[in-house]
Amino acid sequence: MSRHRQDRAESTLARQLVALNEARELGEGRLDDASLQDVYDVLERATERRSLSADHTVVGFFGATGSGKSSLFNAVAGTFAATVAVRRPTTSEPLAMVWGMEGSAPLLDWLEVADRREGAPVPGLMDDAGGLVLLDLPDFDSVELGNRAIVERLAGQVDVLVWVMDPQKYADAAIHNDFIRAFSSHADVTLVVLNQIDRLDPSEVKPVLESLSAILDRDGLRNVKISGVSATTGEGIPELRQRIAAVVKAKAAKSARLAADVAVAAQRLADASGDGVAAGVHQQDRKALAAGLAGAVHVETVVSAVKTSYQLEATRRTGWPVTRWVSRFRKDPLRRLSLRREGTSEVNRTSLPPAGASEQAQIDSSVREFADAASAGASGPWRASIRAAARSNRDQLPDALDQAVAGTDLKANTRAWWWPVFSVIQWLALLVAVGGLVWLGVLAVLGYLQLPVPETPKVEGWPLPTLMLLGGAVLGIFLAVTSKFIALAGANGRAAQARRRLRESVAETSEALVVDPTEAEVAASRAFAEALKNAR
Repeated sequence: MSRHRQDRAESTLARQLVALNEARELGEGRLDDASLQDVYDVLERATERRSLSADHTVVGFFGATGSGKSSLFNAVAGTFAATVAVRRPTTSEPLAMVWGMEGSAPLLDWLEVADRREGAPVPGLMDDAGGLVLLDLPDFDSVELGNRAIVERLAGQVDVLVWVMDPQKYADAAIHNDFIRAFSSHADVTLVVLNQIDRLDPSEVKPVLESLSAILDRDGLRNVKISGVSATTGEGIPELRQRIAAVVKAKAAKSARLAADVAVAAQRLADASGDGVAAGVHQQDRKALAAGLAGAVHVETVVSAVKTSYQLEATRRTGWPVTRWVSRFRKDPLRRLSLRREGTSEVNRTSLPPAGASEQAQIDSSVREFADAASAGASGPWRASIRAAARSNRDQLPDALDQAVAGTDLKANTRAWWWPVFSVIQWLALLVAVGGLVWLGVLAVLGYLQLPVPETPKVEGWPLPTLMLLGGAVLGIFLAVTSKFIALAGANGRAAQARRRLRESVAETSEALVVDPTEAEVAASRAFAEALKNAR
């Protein structure tokens, strides 16, 4: 592999690790701790391995008792360092043969391999500067629990996995179920060896290899080449050395191994989270939520109060002065609800009925329907987290909605332009009527006292004071009745404006306390899915 391709592989791996860590962080508090811990462990191992020697490729020999693993290790390494004996298991501690000791110590410390030997040049394997660490490991089916723990740990750390099998136990279910199948995603860094083929009749070698290949296919290791070798006779050993040497020379095993680990961890995280993408928040869902919350905080009650208050104020200012004083005894509904601002004062609370069981149920129902719509299509854990986000401000919502209503400018103190016009005309009409009444009164008193009564001006035969009295009274009553109809139209307009403003205030509150947390959680679920996609 060229240096450019190595750098590209490392860059890709770095992006995968970043993506996996992002997915893990997004999954905190949403997915089960065990799945997240598995991912954390993979990230930790990958970070540690990347910080250690990039010039060494660690190749681990894994095999069951009696597979001849240590004998094969010696044959490949050209040494007798690995202990071979009739008593089994023989290997209890990992043994490392190292070609290129410089820089390998921290790596071997991390692998916790204490027995380290320097490898001599071996034709076809390592006959140059080095860069290879061969590990002979305990049997993975050892009765010693400590040996199995060592194998399981190093299977998660080595760069290349070499599965050593023998003709007698190659189909053993424990080997495949407990180990090989668990690493089926690591085909790029896996070598499979059938040892002891010298014990088979030449005609049996091919059928056994084909049988093993079929089993590996079922394990998920498809199209993996199997090396048939004999550590005793040396058959196939040169070819196996060449395969190992090619892996070392390519310098890609470390990145490929870690990339496979990341992909497996991402898949496990995907399995834990489930499939599906949340529908998200749509405009109709926002409107339905705001409408439901508006109903719960009695917006229409406030709108009705605005309408009644406008009509009452119009009557007080434009009604017939003779009777308008009666309206002073009627309570302004906006003042009763503590919604009329006095001067520049701000209203912080209303006197609307507090959110009781019915109102709280309506609020909860509106939020639940909104959350269900936003989380539709999401997997179980994310659907639950989106719903929880929508309900995260449940306790504060009723009070916040009340304050939103209280803080809405209902234009209650805004006077209509026609009020002063009607008021001036009304008072002029009353003045004329009173003037006519006084004039007639004076004339009546003079006549009663038998005093000279001056001649009264007439208009079309009607005495002027009589016309003044009747005209002023009729005009005042007409204006009062007319103002009722104009006030009704104005009240409807003011109520419509108040309804729009109140709904906007309620919508702003619902956005802040319900929609925004929900959208943030939906965005997190989508970012999680994208991160997993990038990690895989």
